[in-house]
Amino acid sequence: MTATVPPGRPTGPASPADRVELTPGATPGDPRFVNEDLLPVPLAGRRWTTYNFAALWVGMAHNIPSWMLASGLVALGMDWKQAVLTIALANVVVLFPMLLTGHAGPKYGIPFPVLARASFGLRGANLPALVRAGVACAWFGIQTWIGGQGVFVLLDKAFGGGWADVPRVGGQPWTLWLCFVLFWALELAIIYRGMEALRRFENWAAPFVIVGALVLLGWVAAKAGGLGPLLDQPSKLGWGADFWPVFFPALMGMIAFWATLSLNIPDFTRFGAGQRSQVLGQSLGLPTTMTLFALLSVLVTSGSQAVYGAPVWDPVALAAKTDNVFGLLFALVTVLVATLSVNIAANVVSPAYDLANLAPRLIDFRTGALITGVVGVLVMPWKLTATPELYIFTWLGLVGGLLGTVAGILIADYWLVRRTVLDLAGLYRADGPYWYRRGWNPAAVLAFAVGGVLAVGGSHSAPGTGPFPEDGLIPVLKPLSDYGWAVGLAAALLLYTALMKRGGAGRRSARSS
Repeated sequence: MTATVPPGRPTGPASPADRVELTPGATPGDPRFVNEDLLPVPLAGRRWTTYNFAALWVGMAHNIPSWMLASGLVALGMDWKQAVLTIALANVVVLFPMLLTGHAGPKYGIPFPVLARASFGLRGANLPALVRAGVACAWFGIQTWIGGQGVFVLLDKAFGGGWADVPRVGGQPWTLWLCFVLFWALELAIIYRGMEALRRFENWAAPFVIVGALVLLGWVAAKAGGLGPLLDQPSKLGWGADFWPVFFPALMGMIAFWATLSLNIPDFTRFGAGQRSQVLGQSLGLPTTMTLFALLSVLVTSGSQAVYGAPVWDPVALAAKTDNVFGLLFALVTVLVATLSVNIAANVVSPAYDLANLAPRLIDFRTGALITGVVGVLVMPWKLTATPELYIFTWLGLVGGLLGTVAGILIADYWLVRRTVLDLAGLYRADGPYWYRRGWNPAAVLAFAVGGVLAVGGSHSAPGTGPFPEDGLIPVLKPLSDYGWAVGLAAALLLYTALMKRGGAGRRSARSS
């Protein structure tokens, strides 16, 4: 059970540019840690190109929640230039951990939970994997509910309002439940066909959604006779002392929007044809797309203000204002494709692998995807979205701080401790270098605990809006709470590196590779 490099290359320690795979016939056989979906992707299967990765990000970035990000910043008092700048900077920042953790994918062909074994241990990897899976399952349910609502609103408009004039079940029209269930089933049908089906779907979904957004801009600009007064509105904060206390927490919030993907991006890059493909694809796809999408949302909303007298930030609500049947159908398909694109890639792939890592003998990728779908319903997303202060911004924000802590540990272990050199077969063996103490690495657990406390220990809520004390769970840490992702990442990275260097673990791992 040894690792090898492609024919014709040196067989010594792998350089960062090399792509490593298991020797043919040397598949690790411990069923506690191995199944087909967790094994490294063979070199022949690593063929995602720059376009595939860029299309993946275009498809994920173009969705209803990301369209409305700029509206939240404008509501905080920023003007459109400040809002777009904040979103652009946040996505440049989050791109760096994305590329760092994504490096292991093309090189070793392994998904996120297997990469986490190097730092947390073969059993300990379930800790970050289940935290990540829990967030993804909740977001899957929320995005599915939002997508179902979008379909419902547009169909209601197409049927002249009769779509909603039906008996109610659980406080909602039964037709809304029907849209939700059909949307849910369509998502699982696509992902059940595997990652290759996802790649093909994202390839055509990305340009389609871009065209849909541009059509919406053209439509509202034509009705407005040009863009409206929103672009002329001055910032309520200025660029002085009032701006910075809002800017930094807002920046962390925008970073947190994709911080989850900075962990499990190896789930996708493991199919990459090489480092160039994933680096260029992500660099071209993420920051540029999110910035242009934010700018597009501002322009469209500005036009809506000129036409309707008030800004309409929700693209579904705006599209529903047309009386053109073809326009409604086009908007309906665009909403379907956009929401399917982000939800399948961002919120199903990760928990499918994470759950497979928990019990490889019982759960494969497809079974994990089905479990994700069921959990996404059981969390009752219609209630999550009804009380965003308590559930989305509090709970998901809390877990977001913990995810930053995990990212810090992964980056520290892979880049600073091991210098990108892993014992590939050892990631699947209880007698390998990543067994630590009964499958758990105490250094990673301690770094996770300390980084997590620093990241979320100061969590606080305004009176009546959340579960935390107004002064914070740990009052002395309250000033750190608005920077949870960055605090968790930096603290865990530094502590984990110090603990592992002190124990010489990195040198032992390099010798065993």
